Amino acid sequence: MTEKFRLETIAKISKYAQGANGWTTEYSFKLVNRFLRGKSILEMGPAEGLMTKFLYDTGLNLTIVEASESFCLDLTKKYPNAKVTNSLFEDFNPEKKFDNIILGHVLEHIEDPKLLLQRIKNWLNPNGLVLCAVPNSRSLHRQAAVLMGILDFEEALNEADKHHGHRRVYNPETFRSEFLSSGYKIVFFGGYWIKPFSNKQCEETHSPEMIEAFMQLGERYPDISAEIFIAASVK
Repeated sequence: MTEKFRLETIAKISKYAQGANGWTTEYSFKLVNRFLRGKSILEMGPAEGLMTKFLYDTGLNLTIVEASESFCLDLTKKYPNAKVTNSLFEDFNPEKKFDNIILGHVLEHIEDPKLLLQRIKNWLNPNGLVLCAVPNSRSLHRQAAVLMGILDFEEALNEADKHHGHRRVYNPETFRSEFLSSGYKIVFFGGYWIKPFSNKQCEETHSPEMIEAFMQLGERYPDISAEIFIAASVK
């Protein structure tokens, strides 16, 4: 199976726009927005474009690269002033450099994260930042799943990981190491969303006020938050 075919197949059954995923994307933009600089953004692998909406509304020049043709068609219709390119990351060669490169839930999907991180260093302007978020294997709900015998260990792929096409689950140490070993300086490491239950259980029991509170608690305790976030610059 080619990577292009694999990603198009995943796109047809994507659930990233459903339920709790929307909460996490909206909150992750709050972190991203604190670090945005300059005039240009490259968003890599936006899928349905949950983050794209918020990035588009900043008014900064937005370029998008997405491997799924069907997602690209939708993104082009929704965001006419953005430049949308249908390409694998490995084949993408931008004509300009960027002030911000957004990797929202990307590194857990791709075959060689380090190779990608090394490539995109050349796409950053001198003062540019890579802004990246991934799921955290040390999240409370994953730790509980291990204790309950649902997961063999924290980094094991659960059913949701497999559905989304994840190849790995990072913990805080491996996430930071991916950037440091690729020649980056970590400007900021943090997290969001203390998540004690599965997405479905949270969707059934959490009010909007609870969602916001638990998102904020994740910033206080990033090592056990459901999502971890890095802002990094080239050394």
